[in-house]
Amino acid sequence: MLGQIIILLLVIFSNSIHAISKDDLLVVSVATNETDGYQRFIRSLNIYGYKYEIYGLGQQWKGGNMKHSAGGGQKINLLRENLVRYKDDKTKIILFSDSYDVIFTQVPEFILDKFQAFKPARIVFGAEDFCWPDKDLQYAYPLVESNEKRFLNSGGFIGYASDIYEMISSKEKIADDDDDQLFYTKIFLDEFSRTKWSIVLDKRADIFMNLNGAIDEIQLPILNDENYVHNTWTDSVPTVIHGNGPAKRSLNYLANYIARVWSPTKGCLQCKENLIDLNQITDHQQWPMVYIAIFIEYPTPFLREYFDKILNLTYPKNRLGVFIHNQIEYHKELTEKYMTKFKENDYQFVKYFHHDDDITEGEARQQAITECQENKCDYLFVIDSIVQLDNSDTLMKLISLNRSVISPMLLRPEKTWSNFWGDYTDEGFYKRSADYLDIINYNRTGIFNVPHIAHCYLINGSLLKSFTPQYIDMRTDPDLKFCQSLRDDGHFIYLTNEIKYGHLIDPDNFNTSLIIPELYEVFSNLHDWKARYIHPDYYKALEPNTTLQQPCTDVFWFPMVTEAFTRDLVELMEKFNGWSGSAHNDHRLSGGYENVPTDDIHMTQVDFNEHWLFILREFVQPIQQKLYTGYYSDPPKAALNFVVRYMPEYQYKLRPHHDASTYTINLALNDVGKDYEGGGCRFLRYNCSMASTIRGWALIHPGRLTHLHEGLPVIKGKRYIMVSFIDP
Repeated sequence: MLGQIIILLLVIFSNSIHAISKDDLLVVSVATNETDGYQRFIRSLNIYGYKYEIYGLGQQWKGGNMKHSAGGGQKINLLRENLVRYKDDKTKIILFSDSYDVIFTQVPEFILDKFQAFKPARIVFGAEDFCWPDKDLQYAYPLVESNEKRFLNSGGFIGYASDIYEMISSKEKIADDDDDQLFYTKIFLDEFSRTKWSIVLDKRADIFMNLNGAIDEIQLPILNDENYVHNTWTDSVPTVIHGNGPAKRSLNYLANYIARVWSPTKGCLQCKENLIDLNQITDHQQWPMVYIAIFIEYPTPFLREYFDKILNLTYPKNRLGVFIHNQIEYHKELTEKYMTKFKENDYQFVKYFHHDDDITEGEARQQAITECQENKCDYLFVIDSIVQLDNSDTLMKLISLNRSVISPMLLRPEKTWSNFWGDYTDEGFYKRSADYLDIINYNRTGIFNVPHIAHCYLINGSLLKSFTPQYIDMRTDPDLKFCQSLRDDGHFIYLTNEIKYGHLIDPDNFNTSLIIPELYEVFSNLHDWKARYIHPDYYKALEPNTTLQQPCTDVFWFPMVTEAFTRDLVELMEKFNGWSGSAHNDHRLSGGYENVPTDDIHMTQVDFNEHWLFILREFVQPIQQKLYTGYYSDPPKAALNFVVRYMPEYQYKLRPHHDASTYTINLALNDVGKDYEGGGCRFLRYNCSMASTIRGWALIHPGRLTHLHEGLPVIKGKRYIMVSFIDP
């Protein structure tokens, strides 16, 4: 039904013979600054082919603070000054509209068709549900139907030029800070004036849609691959969409889809507009100067990778400066190591504030803004420690999109937690927007106007020339204050998810009191844990066409973990230093006795057993199912998981034995020929030895019954292996 209505409206306006031409329509507006809202307004006019004139650009705004009180008389005075040349034109149609919070969504013919339908009216004002600024005047308004708008809104009106000029000039000049809506309201409520100029209200939102108090009436149907605003209460398709008062938030949401910004089939249409191509600047010395602001405000896992990815950003290093605030003592050594790397890579400067400097997070963030302003940097690129910029072209891409403030979309892997809000409550708290899941799942990609971003964003230096974002407020977090200050001053905050830029770390459970904290992050940050610790060839081993090496009968080996994992696990065990001493009597076992003892440390002793069981299920079980088809046990059970240490002066070999398992894995943790000599495993029944093991590779073989084996002597150095008896 809705689609039929819209089609009918479009057919009517396109096929009807107009008494007036679109060339007779002139859109006029008042704006003193070319804000983000103004640019959006102008774009919509250009997209649909309107003629327009803007009055007041470059002038000082004297119309009061209209966010918090009445005002706007300056708009009337500017209209009087500039429309005087049309005062005798009885054919030209003037459409006045506010600019900062308005979007046009149809072609001029559509509006003219609607305007003609109001005949014999000669001036039509937009209407809304609130009587403002003088609520007492509501009783003087004519009554309307329950689904109609009763009260005049001065943010948009249309009429013949001669009538409009006569109307706005009918009273003595008003003060710039007097209220424009009250001025027009009194004219409308005066029966003589209303009759003289045939003034009516657009009660059914046929032309003007004022969103304040009416956002629930709105739907965004699609026709001809374009989103339209449909008022479900009045069944109208308005053209001039006005985010009056607190509805600016709603308009910003709608603006992500209307006015040919986004298409259901073509995706983001505005993404190709007004781009900056740095590659056109062949002299890198002429590239923009970017200040990278690094903030380490809480203990953060995988910080080494964080720094490496910043170092690997595609951008001339001598056009980068680094500002670092590290509030965490635990990260001091690593941070200072990378400070040296930044300097060695010819970054223009490196400025460091550490935890002893007694600077709060808010103060540090504010200082980064000040540094950029004072040194006239072209961009400030904020990157918090929980950000992993996997895409080295992130900075180049953000610059190319040419926005005042823009953030790459970042998620915690496999979670809905992101670095942006799609909406917020009236109290300023998080609220999920209707499109949030589509955006984070990349079902909708593009550039989105959002109310809140955090952790990673690019601020254009041109914005900082005239505005200083604020971070410091004892009542709220710095990132909340930052975004609030932008919104309150009318600056848009953009998010882009055209491509994948990186992801977020979850720092909540990072325990720096552990010997090797990142080793334990397999539950909280599996994505990053795998990147650091799982062998890059592991997944190739899983491929159906990959044949795993079989050095002995039913004994296979495969790449499992990285050198970093083996190094960290050995370091964990040595620093824990709870080696069993190869004793038969072992209180760690339920029976208290070990028949074939080794010098080892159990995973339970270092609180890593649950983590290791997860690793067995996630990374060993898929290999087992590929190799030993028909055997399925989920999850794999392993009561004994331990690291064994062999060395000549202590335990240097292990006598022949069967393992108490269905199958066993034996993971090499260091290098033969480098860290030790000798060692290996011999399977007696098959007279087959595995001496040249590879660090990070795991042997997997059947346990009890068939694979009697022994540990070959280590003659020099120390050999470490990780062993699991699976499904005993």
